[in-house]
Order: sequence, then structure tokens, then C-alpha cells
Amino acid sequence: MKKTQCFSVRLESLFSISDKAYKARSYDGSEDILPKSCVFGKDHEVKKSDAYWVASWILPKKKIQYSTKKEAWFDAHGKRLPEYSSVRYKPNQVEPVLDNSVKELER
Repeated sequence: MKKTQCFSVRLESLFSISDKAYKARSYDGSEDILPKSCVFGKDHEVKKSDAYWVASWILPKKKIQYSTKKEAWFDAHGKRLPEYSSVRYKPNQVEPVLDNSVKELER
């Protein structure tokens, strides 16, 4: 199963210039051409501006402004994959007690 890491990139404009490419302009004024195969759709969680999911491997090669703070993984069909996080809890070492009675409950 092929997975692609993508970053949410805020763009001032993204418009199609051919069957295989978009022209992207970021808010700092930088412009570049992105292949349509590297744009995985609009990020609907961002409300203040337009953001798009762009493959992370192409962004360092382009001149547009981007951030690595928000990422997601997409499968080969362009569907967003669920995110999992595992947290390992390691309890503190506690010394055993000899008497198990509670002082507040004694008469």
C-alpha cells in the first residue's frame, strides 16, 4: 500500500493552467507550478484562508511558502488515511505498604 505524506499549504490562489499542472501563489507573493498529481485537494479544516494538501516531497523543490506543522497521509487513490498515535504509560515505582487501613475511616 503506497502512502504519501502531505502538508497543508495556505495559498492565495491555485488555478489550473493545463491538464497536468496548477499555478500556485502563496501569501508572500511567491509563485510556482505544481503538478496536479501532487495536490490532494482542499483542506476544509482551515477557515481563515484557502489551504490545500500538497505532497511533502515536492515542496522543498518549489519556491512557494509552506509550513510542516499540519500533516496528513493519503493513499494511492487520494483518500485521507486515519491518524493514529500510541502513548506508552510507564507507572512510577511505589513502595509496598504493610498496613492497608485508611486513617480517615478509623474510629
